[in-house]
Amino acid sequence: MKSDSTIIKKRYDRIAPYFEGLEAVMEGLFFKNWRKKLWAKVDGHHILEVGVGTGKNFDYYPADAQITAIDFSPEMLRQAINKKVRKTVCVELNLMDVQSLDFADNSFDTIIGSFVFCSVPLPIKGLKELYRVCKPGGQVLLLEHVLSSKPVLAKIMNFINPVIVALVGANINRNTVKNVKACGFALVRVDERSSDMIKLIEARK
Repeated sequence: MKSDSTIIKKRYDRIAPYFEGLEAVMEGLFFKNWRKKLWAKVDGHHILEVGVGTGKNFDYYPADAQITAIDFSPEMLRQAINKKVRKTVCVELNLMDVQSLDFADNSFDTIIGSFVFCSVPLPIKGLKELYRVCKPGGQVLLLEHVLSSKPVLAKIMNFINPVIVALVGANINRNTVKNVKACGFALVRVDERSSDMIKLIEARK
């Protein structure tokens, strides 16, 4: 029987060539501005981006940072590699699962991800890996869509979630703020500009 990670990976491999086109409208209307806010909070020299996908965050990378980026989907990573070459982006790209990071403890000043933990089969395991490789005093920055706090909308989201997962591998009903708080960080806060379903989460080790 295939693992959840393998199933989700295959779904992202399948949609990789079309991914940017599928999200183009939402990217232009909403996500682009959120990415700017997210990357404006980066500090330190050694940066890890998890779930790099097709490289949508390349335009926001700090010029003076040493950046490593990972994804668990070979086809998504292939798109990122092509974009890296096209845009001459300075980043080290690696095929890797956030649930099992091949980095030493306390390696990075900032770890950052955008719309990643909706797709991680075991989100707590992945978040604990971020905690492990984050330096003491370092930060984890996450931009995530989460389950609505409005009961009727939350009920609808929970109802249609299995269909969304089957189609694209993403869960729309995660409680990522609660999950981050369960992983041992000294401080977890949500940016006050966050909306009901899009949260900019800041965690300090």
